[in-house]
Amino acid sequence: MPTNFTVVPVKDNTKKAKKGNEEDDVDDNNVLKEEEEDATGDGVPKENSPFINNTDNDKGNSYDGTNMALFEEEMDSNPMVSSLLNKLANYTNLTQGAQEHEEADDDEGPKKKAVKSPQMGTFMGVYLPCLQNILGVILFLRLTWIVGTAGILESLAIVCLCCSCTMLTAISMSAIATNGVVPAGGSYYMISRSLGPEFGGAVGLCFYLGTTFAGSMYILGTIEILLTYIVPKAAIFVAERKEDEVDALLNNMRVYGTCCLALMSVVVFVGVKYVNKLALVFLACVILSIFAIYAGVIKTIFEPPDFPVCMLGNRTLRNHNFDSCLKTVVIDNVTVTTKLWKLFCDGPELNATCNDYFVQNNVTEVQGIPGLASGVISGDSAQDIYMPYVVNDITTFFTLLVGIYFPSVTGIMAGSNRSGDLRDAQKSIPIGTILAIATTSFIYVTCVILFGGCIEGVLLRDKFGDAVKGNLVIGTLSWPSPWVIVIGSFFSCCGAGLQSLTGAPRLLQAIARDGIVPFLQVRYTHVKAVFIIICLVFGHGKANGEPTWALLLTAGICEIGILIASLDAVAPILSMFFLMCYLFVNLACAVQTLLRTPNWRPRFKYYHWALSFLGMSLCLALMFICSWYYAIVAMAIATCIYKYIEYRGAEKEWGDGIRGLSLNAARYALIRLEEAPPHTKNWRPQLLVLLNVDSDQGVKHPRLLSLTTQLKAGKGLTIAGNVLEGTYLTRDAEAKKAEQSAMSAERTKGFCHVVVSSNLRDGVSHLIQSAGLGGMKHNTVLMAWPGNWRQSNDQQSWKNFIETVRETTATHHALLVAKNVDSFPTNQERLVEGTIDVWWVVHDGGMLMLLPFLLRQHKVWRKCKMRIFTVAQMDDNSIQMKKDLQVFLYHLRLDAEVEVVEMHDNDISAFTYEKTLVMEQRSQMLKQMQLSRTEREREIQSITDESRSSIRRKNQGAAQRLSLVIKVFFSAFLSHCDILVKTRNQSNVRRMHTAVKMNEVVVNKSQGAHLVLLNMPGPPRNRGGDENYMEFLEVLLEGLNRVLLVRGGGREVITIYS
Repeated sequence: MPTNFTVVPVKDNTKKAKKGNEEDDVDDNNVLKEEEEDATGDGVPKENSPFINNTDNDKGNSYDGTNMALFEEEMDSNPMVSSLLNKLANYTNLTQGAQEHEEADDDEGPKKKAVKSPQMGTFMGVYLPCLQNILGVILFLRLTWIVGTAGILESLAIVCLCCSCTMLTAISMSAIATNGVVPAGGSYYMISRSLGPEFGGAVGLCFYLGTTFAGSMYILGTIEILLTYIVPKAAIFVAERKEDEVDALLNNMRVYGTCCLALMSVVVFVGVKYVNKLALVFLACVILSIFAIYAGVIKTIFEPPDFPVCMLGNRTLRNHNFDSCLKTVVIDNVTVTTKLWKLFCDGPELNATCNDYFVQNNVTEVQGIPGLASGVISGDSAQDIYMPYVVNDITTFFTLLVGIYFPSVTGIMAGSNRSGDLRDAQKSIPIGTILAIATTSFIYVTCVILFGGCIEGVLLRDKFGDAVKGNLVIGTLSWPSPWVIVIGSFFSCCGAGLQSLTGAPRLLQAIARDGIVPFLQVRYTHVKAVFIIICLVFGHGKANGEPTWALLLTAGICEIGILIASLDAVAPILSMFFLMCYLFVNLACAVQTLLRTPNWRPRFKYYHWALSFLGMSLCLALMFICSWYYAIVAMAIATCIYKYIEYRGAEKEWGDGIRGLSLNAARYALIRLEEAPPHTKNWRPQLLVLLNVDSDQGVKHPRLLSLTTQLKAGKGLTIAGNVLEGTYLTRDAEAKKAEQSAMSAERTKGFCHVVVSSNLRDGVSHLIQSAGLGGMKHNTVLMAWPGNWRQSNDQQSWKNFIETVRETTATHHALLVAKNVDSFPTNQERLVEGTIDVWWVVHDGGMLMLLPFLLRQHKVWRKCKMRIFTVAQMDDNSIQMKKDLQVFLYHLRLDAEVEVVEMHDNDISAFTYEKTLVMEQRSQMLKQMQLSRTEREREIQSITDESRSSIRRKNQGAAQRLSLVIKVFFSAFLSHCDILVKTRNQSNVRRMHTAVKMNEVVVNKSQGAHLVLLNMPGPPRNRGGDENYMEFLEVLLEGLNRVLLVRGGGREVITIYS
């Protein structure tokens, strides 16, 4: 169905556009400043994003039209469709790797070159780079040895196992790479945006280490080719004895490898563009070497090359110090010994003492490459390391061969790393990567079969070509000359090493720019100073943003691999890191597929979560097959990095799959979690903390959050509740700020719930009723004691407190009230000695027993002892009570000292009467003397009206009011005198008596305790005695420093049963 578009012409302000372009060019000169100031939420420097929420660049654009005036107020947040489509059409996302540094090197004028749109296709952009990175050093230096050692069938098993792993990973990677645009960072970007910053940082650093050790492996391969096959006489260390040859070779590798690493680092530092331009040359060397191998195999069918191998019995001899494979020769009818005789015997004489194996076996000469039609069968036997035999320098077994071979199939991420240079990345990455893996898999499988069918087994097992006079074994098979393979493999290893030293620092730079790993963030001023010094030393004066620090760190880590010096020992190390990266790529695809998130819409459709899970399992199995101890070390490194990022740096929200998995798991758990109260054995305080904030939205009592953490001991639910008076439309910004400040204080882990209400009382009620979700609701309310309620002119503060107590009782929530909360210890303090005293007056479900136990689980209270006091009346048996309480605590598995305090029924003291009288006088006077706000307003209005009528009437009204005040005062005085007589029969005296006596006993026993837990009496049913209730509590707590009033929720929270 055709679609018609109507183009509406608009005015084009060319001058403004030109001026804006000039400003853009000027701003482009300061790249680092742009990164610091214009950072997106995920830590990546701002791109010219075409999406609707990026309006910073459009703030200067005004809308002057009249056709869309109805929407003109929303243009700042919701742009026009024409503007959106224009951004989409002009959107470019080039890699922030070698290309931008190359452009900076070529930038000689005041303006940068115009950025060209990406034009690379599937073949040049993905297929060939993957081919170059996959085919390399292992193919040329170790594949023949693996075939000769393991045999054709086991070698095919190794190849199929490793290639299946990379193919499954490529399928998962294709699905992730086609699910949107993949900027710079390649595999790190895909994993971090799919699994979150913790996994992304951990796997990104592991992938960086793998790439760095890959550079070590390629450099070692370069030096091995140089010293073994090209210029053997260049060796610095020469072994005098055969058994010392391995050590001499390793020392030569260390010296030459360090020099090669330094040279390559200088090349990468000075000019990355030269590395990129030579990439095609290196790739041509690889392809030419592959064709030379196949051409040599075809030639062996008709004319096998002449590479004789000298055998003594069934052992291969090193063809270095003899020219003929004979023990003796006949010259002029005289039998003469050869140079080979001298290697095994004491002298050239025929009667000299010789090696037993040399005497017992004959010397034979076989063709090292009999040809494809020869039907070669390989064998193996034990050998003597002190004789001139061709021997393995390491003990081989199947799992070791897998670890050595696996680096030959890595490099599948090369295409995704270049996604910004591709014309159509979502089409090119899957096709190019899968075709490259299929091609290289075909090459490896055919090479295994052809090597086993063309080359004699004894020659295949000759790792360094000693049996064929030091020639590269695979080179003996090539056509037209062995030097084609030698030179091609040399340049291939050089190019791969340069590529590793180029890519690894930029991967580390991408991780550092995201800001998720704090120790990678170095201040720009320090970097700039050191960078200028390094530039002066190396003669490279352009500050082009090259990752110098990352390059130096990469070279340092790469030197560790060089010092290992053995290619066979370095290969399993980098295999671990690459396998871990591939494992998490498969995990990311499986998680996204199973979650079915709305944004998971990859264009590559040939994937399935089962394939991703199979690939993940295969990667994990290969890690332990290659080397179980290296696998444990690699996983430990990744775990440490993960926990470090989680603790210090992970503050990004990228919509990753782990967060989606957590949401699904939380939803599933909430549905399964019944809203009914949990069993007594599972009960723990799920706290709703009622906080007060100041005018700047800062928490007034942060120690309340510390007490919350100590009560939970790191477990349970915490909801920090806060109420702001007003309307949400006017105080939404303050509400968001209050949420942030509440959770940042004391680093409390939990949730924040801020309610904006017309008054404080209703807001607290809403919090108590609605906080939480489903079965994850609070069961305990924690609040601070209103310490200045007496001095406050506003009675609403203590009235709100009492109403909160009543409401928690009605909702069956436990209540904890902390007095002098600012004196409570912080989470960093450690109480060395002291006690936690529990005054168990009435049974509240066991809250008083459970809370001290939970506090002592925290490191702040761990060294405090627990003491339990209970009150006995006159008719109670205090001795039996103590025994019963000790038995009860024993069954509860609680360690505590027990003491029974006897309270005698003494007469009510005069002090109690005095306190009661003062309390009631204060209450009554306030009720009768204090005018309400409405009455005061009426009084002011009446005075104003009367002053307007006449001064005389005003004076008369004032006299009447004065007489009224006098009458009220005398009536109040008479009523208080009457209270003096009647107060003996009222309950206030008895309550005050209880408060005074309890306070005396508690202060006497627990004044030096670190914390006192006490039953909190309930408020009176009659609201007329609310102020007296506050007085009772004040008297009860007088003289105590840290007090936690506890009021149970009406259910048992502790049990003696298992």
